[in-house]
Amino acid sequence: MAMQDNNRKIIATCEMHTGGTPLRIVVSGLPEVKGKTILDKLQYCKDNLDDFRRFLMHEPRGHKEMYGAILVEADDETCAIGVLFIHNEGYSTMCGEGIIALGRYVIDKQLIMPNNESSVFNIQCPCGPVKVFVESKNGKTDMVKFHSVPAFVYLLAEKIKVDGLGLITIDIVFGGAFYAFVIDRDVGLDLRKSKANDVCDVASAITSAVKEKINIKHPESEGLSFLYGTIITDGKDDYMEEATMNCLIYDSRVGRGPCGSGATSRIALQYAKSQIKLKQTRRFQSSATKSEFIAMAVQEVTYHGRDAVIVEVGGRAYYSGSSQFEMEDEDPLKDGFLVN
Repeated sequence: MAMQDNNRKIIATCEMHTGGTPLRIVVSGLPEVKGKTILDKLQYCKDNLDDFRRFLMHEPRGHKEMYGAILVEADDETCAIGVLFIHNEGYSTMCGEGIIALGRYVIDKQLIMPNNESSVFNIQCPCGPVKVFVESKNGKTDMVKFHSVPAFVYLLAEKIKVDGLGLITIDIVFGGAFYAFVIDRDVGLDLRKSKANDVCDVASAITSAVKEKINIKHPESEGLSFLYGTIITDGKDDYMEEATMNCLIYDSRVGRGPCGSGATSRIALQYAKSQIKLKQTRRFQSSATKSEFIAMAVQEVTYHGRDAVIVEVGGRAYYSGSSQFEMEDEDPLKDGFLVN
């Protein structure tokens, strides 16, 4: 944070949202994020700058659903910038909603020189480089799409015993982060009718069971080897033009948007089950806000011996403001707090 005077520190941000998911982009005031690689920088933030994360994400400046982005220099020469995603519990390896917002931000703030109608560049995330496509209409940035890192099914039709649910069947898929997938009716829910607290309780129980009983290993990075959350779906996985519904629950929180990396993972799952073909577009709707993304598998790839796909996800982000947050040294709650 930049020093304003002896006992006052200031950090400036740009506020955006994608489908209702907020993104607080750090503009100035953060100390240098050190590290040779993007994962080194992520670890440096965890070890040395975590008070800044809490300052920005926790109350009274943030809330449980707040998301943030710290822009860093990319170590991958194919990438225009790097990004570290933060939230109230810690750090994320990927955030599709965040990528869509950053697509507009990078062009609008001229962090790279834009083209007239379509700009293409890479953003380096902890999960790997993500290709971003930013469309412009009448001189204004509009739809943003991105191509995912290789997305693959990790476990298919896995049986697991969950407290309060008994033996259920889940799929575990990687689409920038690992997610457990389950259909709402298989766990006594209906995404169009069930209360958010009930959905949250069920998904949190599944996440806890998976973390306890299944040892997830990413083929390339130990830093990606964990379950991020559970996604409850409406089960409409065969190809159709009608939107299908997602609800992501992570750290006992309900995701606001359709979840970009979740949509990526679900496309990979549908493709692995031969429910969709390449370049068949699906619409994914958030059960919380009814906002939508579009997504499709665009390319088959092999990733460390696994069948995988590159997924294109598209959506729109909007500016909601700019902020200047202050910290006074004598404030007993200066680092923020959460009420659970």
